[in-house]
Amino acid sequence: MSLSIVYSRAGGLGAPQVTVEVLLTNGLPSLSIVGLPEMAVKESKDRVRGAIINSRFEFPVRRITINLAPADLPKEGGRFDLAIAMGILLSSSQLELPKETRSTTPEALHSLSSNSSLIQKEYNNPVEQFEFVGELALSGELRAVDGIIPIAIAANKKKRILIVPEGNGQEAALIKGLTVYTAGHLLDVCAFLKGEIQLSQPEINNSPEQQFYSTCLSDICGQQGAKRALEIAAAGQHSLLMKGPPGTGKTMLASRLVTILPTLSDTEAEEVAAIRSVCGEKVSFDNWAVRGFRVPHHTASGVALVGGGSYPSPGEISLAHHGVLFMDELPEFSQKVLEVLREPLESGKIAISRAAKKAEFPASFQLIAAMNPCPCGYWGDTQNNCRCTSEQVQRYQNKLSGPFLDRIDMHIEVPALSHMDLQQSSDMIENSAEVKKRVVKAQQRQRIRRDHCNAHLSNKEIEEDCHLSDDNQKVLEKTMNKMKLSARAYHRILKLARTIADLDNSDKIQLHHLTESIGYRKIDHFQ
Repeated sequence: MSLSIVYSRAGGLGAPQVTVEVLLTNGLPSLSIVGLPEMAVKESKDRVRGAIINSRFEFPVRRITINLAPADLPKEGGRFDLAIAMGILLSSSQLELPKETRSTTPEALHSLSSNSSLIQKEYNNPVEQFEFVGELALSGELRAVDGIIPIAIAANKKKRILIVPEGNGQEAALIKGLTVYTAGHLLDVCAFLKGEIQLSQPEINNSPEQQFYSTCLSDICGQQGAKRALEIAAAGQHSLLMKGPPGTGKTMLASRLVTILPTLSDTEAEEVAAIRSVCGEKVSFDNWAVRGFRVPHHTASGVALVGGGSYPSPGEISLAHHGVLFMDELPEFSQKVLEVLREPLESGKIAISRAAKKAEFPASFQLIAAMNPCPCGYWGDTQNNCRCTSEQVQRYQNKLSGPFLDRIDMHIEVPALSHMDLQQSSDMIENSAEVKKRVVKAQQRQRIRRDHCNAHLSNKEIEEDCHLSDDNQKVLEKTMNKMKLSARAYHRILKLARTIADLDNSDKIQLHHLTESIGYRKIDHFQ
């Protein structure tokens, strides 16, 4: 009887550790995999057998039992192939590790690079300090797998060395402090463990260059009021709804929001990269610190937005985490689809329950929406005649429920531009870099005060940070009664006023800050 233990990682955002236990015993030749494997994992026995034989090893003619622990965690994909193969080779004594490597520190093992950040402890088995992830071809070659970023993050927290296919090396190297080796073949991994060769390490560049965007706020002529609203939304991470006729620049304004948002911090970048990696999107140095800008089509389903599936995977709102979710032609979305946004807009996360698995995905996104005032788009426009009846206009606007609109911080009109506005001098137009400086400064004030932006203030924090003078309080109460606003709208007005004051470098909310904030709720209820 021979037992070996090798470590790997399951998929998903959490990337839980999976202990691969391989046991060889006497009996009729067979191979069984236990531990809730799904079909792709069960099929790994054929891939592993072919890879071992074509790598000039012998496949043990014994009873082989492979346990993927923990037993109650569903396992999917081909990411365990490499770990299973290593376990079989170790159990069958075909991979003999040098005796001098036992009970040594990771730095001494195989002359690891001096910049390794592994834990300083001794190992009874040198394999304990490694985690193996990769799919095997029948030839023994290693193939890349999805979701390598969360695996790299989890391995780094455990202070283990990660061995991955060459196709995953660049993504894994994005994680600061992680020691990662890449291999192209099963034989390369075996030779590395025996100390015969040194596997390559991908070049690590943990300081991506400043991002440059092809678009800029200066591309938009006029619409100074909308630009001001966009700046406030960026400074406090507030949600924004733009309403206006076709061709007034709503989509252009929304697409320029990312150009004035601060660069992602290292922690935020890791969270965003993990979600992208799990969804199969390519993560590289070019988009490492770039905030997501997701634009789902209005035919998207609720599952496409919030995520789901038999094994739940993130949706568009999670892919927009720490970024922007732009919903153009908002009333064209199904009302059921819009209603699923209500909970994540408040909580910043989404919980999905399925028979096979429960999952919780981060969803701290900034919602930017655009809509026409009516089906033809020209209701209330002074330059074009509306062809819609009052019933059609009412039916169109009623597609957006009151509770959904109540959760959007800012509602603004984006009017049609005159010819004079289009001929505005470029000297009067600010570019994104100038606006971004003010946004960054305002967010720094907020994070010093609360470690998060104003849009995420709790009710208790609102009472402490958004205190109004007696006169200003009376103005707000009068406005609440006149506009018949909800308690949620009351808190959002205060948070918005706090952001405007931060942009003005003011410690207190002044009357003009409050009145400007109230102005962004004037179309809270469509008329």
